[in-house]
Amino acid sequence: MSSLFLCLLLAATSLNLIIAADPDMLQDLCVADLNSAVRVNGFPCKPATNVTASDFFFAGLAHPGATNTTMGSVVTAANVERIPGLNTLGVSLSRVDYAPGGLNPPHVHPRATEIVFVLTGEIEVGFVTTANRVVGRRIGQGEVFVFPRGLVHWQRNVGSTPAAAIAAFNSQLPGTLGVAAALFASEPPVADEVLERAFQIGAGEVRRIRRRLAPH
Repeated sequence: MSSLFLCLLLAATSLNLIIAADPDMLQDLCVADLNSAVRVNGFPCKPATNVTASDFFFAGLAHPGATNTTMGSVVTAANVERIPGLNTLGVSLSRVDYAPGGLNPPHVHPRATEIVFVLTGEIEVGFVTTANRVVGRRIGQGEVFVFPRGLVHWQRNVGSTPAAAIAAFNSQLPGTLGVAAALFASEPPVADEVLERAFQIGAGEVRRIRRRLAPH
């Protein structure tokens, strides 16, 4: 009987650890102290007496961003770095604006699943599974699409007018890793030999891509 009880106890403990991998909040709020020298997994809380309504407010998604960029798109993030009150709450938003033909290029969010809601226009969305299968479609105003956590995905404006979307994440700071920039514009750089073999291209092509993706 004692052995059975021990097995059940261990199973319950293991299940609890799996479920509680991202623990719940232990207080009403923990407004991020973005200026603290202390480094933790997240941000330390600033004193509750210093908390104001401004810590929970951000107006940056109210208007379209400038899309005169190389890709014809711009992302405006509303995460814990912009809204300190999001600290420990596990949610954030972004607004994505696209010029006609604009692309939010292939990228990954290592810490969050994303659900995108189209405000205006029509965009093509897609992601790639670990089996190298593309899952995608076109979505229009009022429609939503989900990008699973950690998978490469993108959006492209397929209309002749500007488009906009709101993206929601189950992380206060989902992180964004652009595929092309990560491989060809990192510091220090990924070795040319690695890129040449991985993409089956020559040294000259690697250098040309690096120049095009270099920060300006």
